[in-house]
Formats: sequence, structure tokens, C-alpha cells
Amino acid sequence: MSKKSEFLPSRRGLLKATATTAAAVALASRGGSALAASPPAVDLKSYAPVSFDADEWRFLLAACDRLIPDDDTGPGALAANVPVFIDRQMSGDFGHARDWYMKGPFAKDASPLLGYQSPLTPAEVYHLGIKDADAYCRDTFGKPFAELAPEQRDQVLAGLDKGELKLPNVDGKAFFTFLLQNTKEGFFADPIHGGNKHMIGWAMLGFPGARGAYLEWVDQDNVPYPLGPVSLSGERR
Repeated sequence: MSKKSEFLPSRRGLLKATATTAAAVALASRGGSALAASPPAVDLKSYAPVSFDADEWRFLLAACDRLIPDDDTGPGALAANVPVFIDRQMSGDFGHARDWYMKGPFAKDASPLLGYQSPLTPAEVYHLGIKDADAYCRDTFGKPFAELAPEQRDQVLAGLDKGELKLPNVDGKAFFTFLLQNTKEGFFADPIHGGNKHMIGWAMLGFPGARGAYLEWVDQDNVPYPLGPVSLSGERR
């Protein structure tokens, strides 16, 4: 059975499209100063999520696996601990929208320039989106999302992406947008944030990470960078 996800652009295309912003995502930090060494990367199989219950966690694992699957390009979202990144984000400032303006009125058809248009925090969008999507899967296929065949999972994700799958308690398109955005961020952010285990995403792009100096390579087009990436905590690959 093919592991390729058909409803989205190819994995290679996704990685290329994200490469232009990888550096900004990778090097961003709260304090802007040197960070203490992070603990070793966790084992995804034994990781205990703090933001999701068991059913939500199974959904998240299955969804991330379809958004960036293992294929001939390289390891996928699960190998990179992307669900760990998302779990930590949902328990932090982003998940609770602590620095967002969250007062109404909210307009569904407002321009993106007017900002986020929902009273729900990202964490609430995830909880409601997963609950509703799993209910849809049980009604339609007789199984929760995590137990569906890959092609069926792609069908559900495609419906959310296109706005065709209407969920009763949350906007399905908004839920999918967060899910895809955070999956890509978890694949390319510095490992100190929980994802990009052993800098898998950076190694695939040839991105040097937080090396102190690589200015001499900036103007050398089509020349492979010879050194592996370095994380903010000093991990090298």
C-alpha cells in the first residue's frame, strides 16, 4: 500500500516551499540570548502528552504521519517528533493565545490583514476539531481517524483542507490550517522546542542551523554545504 499522501502537494514540494522560512523558524527564541542545553530528545513511543488525552494523541500521531510521511525523500513527521512539538505548543503561550487579541466582534469573512477571527484559542480548536473529526470518522467509516486506512485518512484531511467537511463545533478549515502549520513548524524548528529530532528537517535541507559563521557559503550557488547542522543547545549532526 502506498504511503504517499495524495491530497496535498508532494512532500518534496512542501519541503521546498518551507525552506525559505526555515532559518527564521529555526533560530527564533523567546529571550534572544544563549540557551541552556536541552534534555535529550524524547522517545515518541514512550512520550506522555500534557495537552492531549489518549484519543486525541492517537489522532495527532496519525494526522502528522499523513502530512509528512516517511518516503524516499527521508524520515517523516513522527521520526522528527513533530507531535511532541505540537503538544508543547498547545500547553504554552501559543496554544492559549496569551499574547493575541481575543476580543470580538469576530467576522468570518474578514480580510486576513485584520488578524485571527475566532474566540477559540488554538488549543481549543485542536480539542474540538479532533473530537468532531473522530465523530465524523466513526459515523462514516465505523472507526476513529487513527484506525482508518491511509487513503481514508487522506480523504478526511482533504475534506478539512478544502472546507468541504463541515464540523459541528469548530471550523474544519481553521482546524486543518493550524494542524498543517504546526506540523511544518515542528519539522523545522530548533530541536529545543521538542520537534525536528536530531535536526532531521535541517539535514534534509542542508540548513546549517545555529552555526556561528557560514557567511563564506552564502554566495556559492549549487555548492553543497559541507558541515552538518548545529542546534541552539549545541547538538551537532
